[in-house]
Amino acid sequence: MKLYRNVLSFLALCLIWGSTWLGIKAGIAAVPPLMFAGTRFTAAGVILFIAASFSKQRPRVAKGDRVRLGVVSLLMIPLCYGPLFWGMLYINSGTAAVLEMPLTPIALLAFALLLGQERINPRRVLGIGCGVVGLVILFGPDAFGVSAERAGSDPMLWLLGTIAVASAAFTYAWGSVLAKPLLNRYPSNFIAGTTMLVGGLVLIASSLLVEPGAGLALAGRWGTSAWIGWLFLVLFGSLVGYTLYMRLLREIGASSAGSYAFVSPIIAVLLGVIVENEAVTVVGIIGMIVMLVGAYLAMQGSSGSAREDVPSAEKMVRTPPSAVAS
Repeated sequence: MKLYRNVLSFLALCLIWGSTWLGIKAGIAAVPPLMFAGTRFTAAGVILFIAASFSKQRPRVAKGDRVRLGVVSLLMIPLCYGPLFWGMLYINSGTAAVLEMPLTPIALLAFALLLGQERINPRRVLGIGCGVVGLVILFGPDAFGVSAERAGSDPMLWLLGTIAVASAAFTYAWGSVLAKPLLNRYPSNFIAGTTMLVGGLVLIASSLLVEPGAGLALAGRWGTSAWIGWLFLVLFGSLVGYTLYMRLLREIGASSAGSYAFVSPIIAVLLGVIVENEAVTVVGIIGMIVMLVGAYLAMQGSSGSAREDVPSAEKMVRTPPSAVAS
């Protein structure tokens, strides 16, 4: 029963996060990206906090876990979405996909191994490898056809953009792995709500500091399309999707949960075909099939953490991963 529930949760997560680009595209056309993301996460966090209060599921966080929870909030929201949105101003979407999507499950597995939460599973490693190959096949033509774009832009900004997008995968992965012990001690809704509220407020503050027009955007004159996209992201992308991801982190481990990165892009491509009449080549179909095989293999044998006796929260946050692993 638990296996079927996890599979259904995983499929729902892939479907939701594969369709969030529709809301993001509608929103950032009218609202500065960091402000749009910040208000989305803040609203979702507030809703989860209110719900937790009514259901009496808002626990008191132990002193030793407060530092970890704060770091997780910063890593998974502002330090992920901030560089990601900034970097995508200077590189095309194909390059961003090839950089960020394969790196996410790879980084999740690497941090989980370093912190002793998972052990090497050959089938899972093979699955991640297949997923990476599939992503390159699917998005490679767009990613590698950037010579004309680079020629018309600042090469240094292009390089910094690629680094920023790649860094988003590592900060998100590190935050996810650090969140796992918290999820063993506190309700997933509470952890999801806290990280989104704290991270969203930091994004809003950052937007007010660096994004032109951010202050005016707070007035809410976004237009119908942007508001519909925002509501979809709050209700589904954040409240449902982010909470499902937190539960999967606890139930099946970081690397298996992160294999959503091999299925969500397929949903996005198929929606592009349906909504915007985009074409899919035979090579693209082959890439999607390889990605599905990778996701299936990565999900096999997922048993969560390798051990429950993890180090204390403050020690794991303040100590470099290599030192903790040793």
